[in-house]
Amino acid sequence: MSYTLDANILLYASDEASPLHARSLEILTHAAQGPEIVYLFWPTIMAYLRIATHPAVFRRPLSATEATTNVEALIGRPHVQTPGEQDRFWQRYRDVAADAAPTGNLVADAHLASLMLQNGVRTIWTHDRDLRLFPGIEVHDPFK
Repeated sequence: MSYTLDANILLYASDEASPLHARSLEILTHAAQGPEIVYLFWPTIMAYLRIATHPAVFRRPLSATEATTNVEALIGRPHVQTPGEQDRFWQRYRDVAADAAPTGNLVADAHLASLMLQNGVRTIWTHDRDLRLFPGIEVHDPFK
């Protein structure tokens, strides 16, 4: 079985001040150990880098080196895949967006859902309820 992680899981795992830190770190540790295939999509990785290093978000933001080291430790695992957009991605996005009509922050979620479906990934671990808006995506919220 394969799955993906949303940026919020990575962020909570990096933020020791978060009440969701311990559970997120547990999920991330499990993902790093395998053996399931874990997909980390580039928009998720970039969101993690952007937010984890932002002083308005984290009480103690990570340095660029700390954040990239965290990413490299995860994507360096043999069972972690980092696919991007493939041919005909735009049509996949349009299909995914047809019902949800994403605007604002929902555009990033539609992008992620499109990448998931294009790569055959149906399951995401996230605390973001918006991803439930996209048919074909199974959301696991580990904090419920």
